[in-house]
Amino acid sequence: METMETETATRWLTDAEQCTWRTHLDVSRLLMHQLEKDLQPFGLTNNDYEILVNLSESEDHRMRMSDLATSTLQSKSRLSHQITRMEAAGLVVRVNCESDRRGLYAVLTDEGMELMRKVAPHHVASVRRHFIDLLPPEALAALRSSLEPVAAHLRDQRGKG
Repeated sequence: METMETETATRWLTDAEQCTWRTHLDVSRLLMHQLEKDLQPFGLTNNDYEILVNLSESEDHRMRMSDLATSTLQSKSRLSHQITRMEAAGLVVRVNCESDRRGLYAVLTDEGMELMRKVAPHHVASVRRHFIDLLPPEALAALRSSLEPVAAHLRDQRGKG
């Protein structure tokens, strides 16, 4: 009985909504795949690049591991494995937190910063080629204003656990 009530309460997507949703999924997957493909010649994944960006934009090029995990939407365990690989490549190091013995910082190395300086122009060109330059400025503005409430909602949901 409860199943029937749930089914009647379901607001199914209209054809237009379904098309929009599936187009969004296609664009998201295809764009991330292409951006990752364009990072491969540098030996980086999208996750690697996101970590490097976060660290390069942080004060003293360092972030607490827990904050970096939150910022990159990774579990602490997954981030730890990723940082281990990036340490082996000489891109980051882990440093103990002076104020909290249990805390660790991920710190961008000089080699990591140099790689960022080398890769960033190529990444920006890739984003332009596969996304930005395909849309007129008014469509970009409309897309941004349309997606801002969704992003705000999802950030709020993430904060709720």
